[in-house]
Amino acid sequence: MSSKVSRDTLYEAVREVLHGNQRKRRKFLETVELQISLKNYDPQKDKRFSGTVRLKSTPRPKFSVCVLGDQQHCDEAKAVDIPHMDIEALKKLNKNKKLVKKLVLCLAVAVGHVKMTDDELVYNIHLAVNFLVSLLKKNWQNVRALYIKSTMGKPQRLY
Repeated sequence: MSSKVSRDTLYEAVREVLHGNQRKRRKFLETVELQISLKNYDPQKDKRFSGTVRLKSTPRPKFSVCVLGDQQHCDEAKAVDIPHMDIEALKKLNKNKKLVKKLVLCLAVAVGHVKMTDDELVYNIHLAVNFLVSLLKKNWQNVRALYIKSTMGKPQRLY
């Protein structure tokens, strides 16, 4: 387990998230997300980071996509019955969105779903936390808080 998040805290938070889901049944499979808020991190100056980590258990078993592209890509997507949008449709969609005025230093990543076992979720969260923290410039000194939550559940603080 990572040095900043104890195994007991992680198991307790996972149980709370899963218990909250059992109290209110949804008509869809809720995703469990890990949210990391950052501190002392300036997106203008500090380097951007990206990476891929393979989790042991699949976070979203029924994942759907939409193809964004030019006419050729849309025709290919239509041929295999995949949802698609061209540039003009995307521009129309963007005009309807509210402008985001506040810069929030926050990352969110799907780590599982509510039908997974405690152990599977804890393992995935542990992998994701360690991987994301390793990408940060000052590691744990850039982390303000860690939360896990289901799609419509209450967040549980880990750190």
